[in-house]
Amino acid sequence: MAYPDIDLNLTDAQKQLRDTVKKFGAEVMRPAGIKLDKLADAADVIAKGSILWDVFKQYRELGLHAMNFSKFFGGTLEDMDPMMGILMLEEMGYADAGLAISLGVSGMPFAFCQLLQVPELQELARRYVQDKECELIGCWGITEPDHGGDWSLGGDKPECGPSLRGVLKGDEYIINGQKAAWVSNGTIATHSLLHVGLDPSRGMQGQGIAICPLDLPGITRGKPLDKIGQRPLNQGEIFFDDVHLPKQYMFYTPPPVGETRGDVFSAGGTPMGSMAVMFGGLARAALDEGIKYARQRIQGGVPIFEHKNIKLKLFEMFMMTESARSLARRLQLYNSLSGSASMLHTMAGKWMCTETAFKVASEAIQIFGGNGLSREYVIEKIFRDARAAMIEDGTNEILALGIVDDL
Repeated sequence: MAYPDIDLNLTDAQKQLRDTVKKFGAEVMRPAGIKLDKLADAADVIAKGSILWDVFKQYRELGLHAMNFSKFFGGTLEDMDPMMGILMLEEMGYADAGLAISLGVSGMPFAFCQLLQVPELQELARRYVQDKECELIGCWGITEPDHGGDWSLGGDKPECGPSLRGVLKGDEYIINGQKAAWVSNGTIATHSLLHVGLDPSRGMQGQGIAICPLDLPGITRGKPLDKIGQRPLNQGEIFFDDVHLPKQYMFYTPPPVGETRGDVFSAGGTPMGSMAVMFGGLARAALDEGIKYARQRIQGGVPIFEHKNIKLKLFEMFMMTESARSLARRLQLYNSLSGSASMLHTMAGKWMCTETAFKVASEAIQIFGGNGLSREYVIEKIFRDARAAMIEDGTNEILALGIVDDL
């Protein structure tokens, strides 16, 4: 990009990580994402020999998967700071949003394992950090077919609780039900961070969270989801039929009636905060594609960048992008450093950054004209990827309604 990035006082370590991820994004993620996006069958994305697995392996060879793990488990957490995580997320979102989500979610269950006083789960965290062959892949099993916005707004209503149910019998939970086709890494994951209804009478407040190996008897998968955006991101259903899960793997259970507990995702940032940062990066990618094309495309004997209407459009896109990135960084730093999280700012960031990515990509397509509709140019893929983000992890409107009373 030609315009300056106004990051002041970045340390040498922060710059080195940013440059490493930027190179990985440009040389590995972006080309692979374009190839995977063009595959007609979603099953081909995850097939043996797919370039997807090269992306996963190179990500791990660089040690990027170990950033959220302490040195006790073989990771590099103590060498990291919140700004390094932000720079990494931005660059990965810039390169390919779908792959960025897939790679990020792949470590989610194992990161929780290092916090639990269960020896076999702690060993699982160590194995993940050491795993360069991608034999361990995680997913976040929260989405269900019968539940959408009511996950955020349902509260203690019994009809809004998880359909996936777990019943404690002795030292095991017996789990039945399913997770929806929108579970990221759903058909390739080996382990899930799994949300389970334990007390149906209390709705969402009656849910538990477990680390669930997905090779247990009774677990089956649906086919990979075919969708218009973020096609390199594998998603699919997971079915549970009398699955026996050890009691100690259910690390979060509902608090007694009348008591509350902190959000297990608050410390160190939240998934929504990460989404905001990533799609701030994707907005920047759309802006850069618009600038690059405007300087190359000749109309009226000059590059269209010299046309005043294009200049004003690009400047507005630049303002929108920088505003979104700034909010995303600010909220993510606060959430990481304060010991809690401002969910009001987090949801505002997720909405603003995903909407901005979509609007900037749409304006970039307008600059491209007819070429913007062609699959020859990456901007149409960026546009589709951005559109998906306005729905995933909760539609923007529902997320806002769930937190707006904090105003």
